[in-house]
Amino acid sequence: MQFGIFTVGDVTTDPTTGKTPSEHQRLMSMMKYALKAEEVGLDVFATGEHHNPPFVPSSPTTMLGWIAAKTSKIQLTTSTTLITTNDPVKIAEDFSILQHLADGRVDLMMGRGNTGPVYPWFGKDIREGIPLAIENYHLLRRLWREKTVDWQGQFRTPLRGFTLAPAPLDDTPPFVWHGSIRSTEIAEQAAFYGDGFFANHIFWNKEHTQQMIDLYRSRFEHYGHGSADQAIVGLGGHIFMRKNSQDAIRDFRPYFNNAPVYGHGPSMEDFMEMTPLTVGSPEQVIEKTLSFADYAGHYQRQLFLVDHAGLPEEMVLEQIELLGTEVVPVLRKEFEARRPAHIPSDPPSHASLRAQGPDGKHRKVIPVESAEQPA
Repeated sequence: MQFGIFTVGDVTTDPTTGKTPSEHQRLMSMMKYALKAEEVGLDVFATGEHHNPPFVPSSPTTMLGWIAAKTSKIQLTTSTTLITTNDPVKIAEDFSILQHLADGRVDLMMGRGNTGPVYPWFGKDIREGIPLAIENYHLLRRLWREKTVDWQGQFRTPLRGFTLAPAPLDDTPPFVWHGSIRSTEIAEQAAFYGDGFFANHIFWNKEHTQQMIDLYRSRFEHYGHGSADQAIVGLGGHIFMRKNSQDAIRDFRPYFNNAPVYGHGPSMEDFMEMTPLTVGSPEQVIEKTLSFADYAGHYQRQLFLVDHAGLPEEMVLEQIELLGTEVVPVLRKEFEARRPAHIPSDPPSHASLRAQGPDGKHRKVIPVESAEQPA
């Protein structure tokens, strides 16, 4: 099972000091977190994609390319690549280059994005978010798998005789996750292609998360990719740790109360009760994380948010250290001891997809004219 961290890249004032990092400082901190994650033995680093303040990661592949040059083991991915407002041709090019630079240590997570004003900035309409996601991803798959692409759709100009350069490393497209909080159509899309489904898993209760994952699993089996319990699932989560829970509660409370995505709503205690948010000791993080499989089933990737809400750099580095040294080793052992032999322990990698060859189930090509498009 893979464990890692993800960042949304918010620039937020530290409520305990009143200091706000510059955009440059925030970006440099995010790079430090990625390097620290590899240092302590985590498997994955993921960055979001945003095009509006107070967020800074507007060019994920640029950031991941820098990290690739400084690391040798950690898997690099996105916690959102905007399939709706980005041109599929540019996504195909950017991630093909990143694959080559990172020697295959790359996958990505498709998402629609939920910031309405961003859509018109890129010439799109948020009301067409679902159709955009379906059409753009269908084209992206063809760009990565066919030498010459002729294509015509609803939302962009036609392609005539287009050849992607560079082609994916070893002619093996990166593995794709589809991330969604509430859109059943995206779970259906992930299942249709045999791709991974990532439940952000931060804002919603476990019953909602279970409903989305169960839908994806059942449709994964329906489309013939394997049994429902073999579907490739990832979960997010948000944690803050101290050696003892009282210190964690005390230290994190001002950050929670003023967080852009949390603050000024339910109390931290209510949020911890209703959602996967875990503020406490490493032992409490281990216990709650292990409980995720009770409703999500055996899954393949767990990513933790550790740098949101204005936390200072040194505090985030401490969180990553605790994850790598005290939490993840226990989680790896416990999850693997419980996993049946027929269920994959890890998501597909570049090496495993390359070994499958062009007929592998995760690289299936469905012609446009005969595709059974997801509902």
